[in-house]
Amino acid sequence: MRFLLDAEQRAFAASLDALLTAADTPAVVRDWSRGDHASGRALWSRVAETGVLALAVPETYDGGLGPRPVELAVAFVELGRHAVPGPLVETVTAAVLLSGADPGTAKRLLPALASGGTMATVAPEGAFALDGDVASLRLALSPDGIRLSPGHGPVRPCLDPARRLTPLAPGGELLDAPTGQALTWARLATAAQALGVGLALLDRTVGYVRQRTQFGVPVGSFQAVKHRLADAKIALEFARPLVFGAALSLRPAEVAAAKAAACEAAYTTARTALQLHGAIGYTAEYGLSLWLTKARALRTAWGDPHACRALVVSAAGDRRW
Repeated sequence: MRFLLDAEQRAFAASLDALLTAADTPAVVRDWSRGDHASGRALWSRVAETGVLALAVPETYDGGLGPRPVELAVAFVELGRHAVPGPLVETVTAAVLLSGADPGTAKRLLPALASGGTMATVAPEGAFALDGDVASLRLALSPDGIRLSPGHGPVRPCLDPARRLTPLAPGGELLDAPTGQALTWARLATAAQALGVGLALLDRTVGYVRQRTQFGVPVGSFQAVKHRLADAKIALEFARPLVFGAALSLRPAEVAAAKAAACEAAYTTARTALQLHGAIGYTAEYGLSLWLTKARALRTAWGDPHACRALVVSAAGDRRW
């Protein structure tokens, strides 16, 4: 099945691509990794102005444009393609969680999420949350419900330097909000982001092997190199319709299948990119590393491949999807 974006969706993707290209996101990522959030906050505001974060906020709330999961997937492919840092998936997840809260709480918290005025992070109680040091809204998923965590612990290192992990402080206000489809939306956004990461890795690697020469000819002319790149391309192209098909249905099993496929395709592409670049590809000074580490980190975010495949198998057995 082919999923083709309409003209408006393609224009949305192109506008995001142009904005992020002009923003020099690799420099923003490096600043963010060092704990300097100024350029990242500025980029966050520009992304929010395009309506990306509002796509997860219902139209009934001030600034909301959603829920529009297909357009959200379109946006997150571009965010992944440019390796934009920050708790993007978590802010979308927080918006979905708060959409089911009592009207007073939702009206109090959702408009700032839609406008980009608030960064949010979400994590199970006792687990590490992404960017808890910069998020102003921290939601802890506890056995008795969702709590507004009052703070965070020390920043912990991550394989992806731009993913800064912190424990959330216990306690805080207990919200009357069901978890609903929050995990499904988190996995969808992660899948789309991983697809974008994989596409960026493939584009950069193709460009590199066209320029690098051995024995007087471009490395990209070697048959073995073509085979590796073709395998990566096929994996990404098979993942793409799964991501957009899952965005249309929002069925948990279909979203889990999309996440597994997109994250595995991005991870496969990352391994190919590293092999064809050689050791330079992994050095911190070389831009490719920003996408290599993100592909690995996204693979296990919001459910590793085993958990996602288990959900797919379980749903297939129950004939619910």
